Amino acid sequence: MRIIDFVRSIHVKMIVVFMLLIFIAIQVIGVYFTRELGAQLEDNYFNMLEERADLLKYNVRQEMTRDRNPEDEPIESNIEDLLQEFFSIENSEVQVIDSNQKVLGTSNWQDQDIVGQQSTNVRVERALLGNEDATIVRERETGDRIRVMAQPVESDGEVMGAIYIEASMEGIYKEMEEINGIFFNGTIIALVITAVLGILVSQTITRPIVDMRKQARVMGEGDFSRRVHVYGQDEIGQLAESFNTLTQRLKVAHADTEGERKKLSSVLTHMTDGVIATDELGRIILMNKRAESLLHVDSRDVIGALLTDTLSLEETVTPSDLYDYNDAILLDFSSEYEEFIMEAHFSVIRNEDGPVNGLITILHDVTEKEKIERERREFVANVSHELRTPLTTLRSYLEALEDGAMADESLGPRFLKVTQNETERMIRLVNDLLQLSRMDNDELQLTYAPTDIVELLNQITERFEMVTKDKNIEFHRYFPRYSVYVEMDKDKMVQVFDNIVSNAVKYSPDGGIITVQVITKANGVDIEVTDEGVGIPKENQDKIFERFYRVDKARARNLGGTGLGLAIAKELVQAHGGKISVESVWKKGTTLSVTLPYSYSKKASVAE
Repeated sequence: MRIIDFVRSIHVKMIVVFMLLIFIAIQVIGVYFTRELGAQLEDNYFNMLEERADLLKYNVRQEMTRDRNPEDEPIESNIEDLLQEFFSIENSEVQVIDSNQKVLGTSNWQDQDIVGQQSTNVRVERALLGNEDATIVRERETGDRIRVMAQPVESDGEVMGAIYIEASMEGIYKEMEEINGIFFNGTIIALVITAVLGILVSQTITRPIVDMRKQARVMGEGDFSRRVHVYGQDEIGQLAESFNTLTQRLKVAHADTEGERKKLSSVLTHMTDGVIATDELGRIILMNKRAESLLHVDSRDVIGALLTDTLSLEETVTPSDLYDYNDAILLDFSSEYEEFIMEAHFSVIRNEDGPVNGLITILHDVTEKEKIERERREFVANVSHELRTPLTTLRSYLEALEDGAMADESLGPRFLKVTQNETERMIRLVNDLLQLSRMDNDELQLTYAPTDIVELLNQITERFEMVTKDKNIEFHRYFPRYSVYVEMDKDKMVQVFDNIVSNAVKYSPDGGIITVQVITKANGVDIEVTDEGVGIPKENQDKIFERFYRVDKARARNLGGTGLGLAIAKELVQAHGGKISVESVWKKGTTLSVTLPYSYSKKASVAE
């Protein structure tokens, strides 16, 4: 029994595997041997060429230095004999060149026409200068590798000529390819034998391991009902039994975890606040949908990123600093097009034994809250300031009247006139505030009726012409000669245009020109009022419709303005489905434009 258990043990199987590895190592040694053999063949071929070249060079030198009689054969004939005797190598060609670059002979019978001609080979020229050259090149037409050698023929330090050799090496490489082919075939046979042995041996190991792998994949998909088959009582069999026990325990743990996960997922999904969880290093490990919406990110893109980077806090705090934050942090993600402010609360997650395990961040959109709070503070400050100014003036003049100014016939009436003006100013301010309050609470009642805007503007312009005679202000009117009807609350729009024209009068210089024109368009009518006043700086033009905003506060207050007129005008125009805008050039003038839709209940009639 012990013998059978020993044979089935993993130790015996590992021995077989090692034997197979040794067999493969032998094949690797064979590859190394073949490569070295190829290198040796190349070296032997190069040495053979060198020996033949040296022998030929010696005999050529003897022939060139020999004293020659007129009846002797020409040197070209002797060189040809030497080439046939000492350099009859297959697939090679050798040329002998004298010191004048004249070809004295060649071993290629098909290239005999070059004998007696000048050689233009660069390597030959270098050899005639005393330099040896040997390299491997590829033939342009066939791509064959050729050994090229050029050696000088010297006598007593003087170069008398050169030997140029071209020898094809394709024979060596073909021989190496044949050896590689034999080795490849042997390797294939060895691999087949190894594969057969590997299959026979590895089946006893891989079968239970494959079964456990399948079980692990099924477990990864959430199915813990399958069990691994136990093939024996060796080490792998014992591992299979342990795997089955682990599967059962994981099944119970997974059921508990899945229940808690569903509860947590439901809570996070339906939360109105964003939730971000991090590990102890401040890296994000969880983010709910609301947080994704607030930060305009995908949780898959930021998982693993630092919380400080995601919240754009990397320049001010580190992840560890957030553990000490007990109060909320305001995060300003506003852009030039949209205001967006969030409030972040941080809660530390700690283990039972004390160490920090992570951080929970709660994000809440407080843009509207901050905006309302800022507007409330600004409104209270502006109202307080606007009321305090006339009240201070009233108190000063009333104290002066009480102290005896009333008895003065020149001061008394004038002081009473000032108190009356300041009282009326406070009444206008309170009325404007009440009207804005009704607009904010949607309590403003508008009575719409088709109204001829041309006739209405004529009436308003004529009235202002009467009251501005002392300033010599001239009004230019550019109106259509036909009626243009707009659906409007006439009283409210009179208030709008009174405010616009009144501002133009206030800021126009004496003798200035105010232009009022009506421009009909396809979808509505534009009313433009242009003055020649000081104008509005470009950076202030977007703010003039805000409540209590003044470009020149001191001058506007002296002129009796409350700072609410254009804000009311904007609200009323928008309530009529229109829009109001401003164009101004500093120190040249201002144009206020009101666009209103046509009335569809009554057609315009053209005046004759």
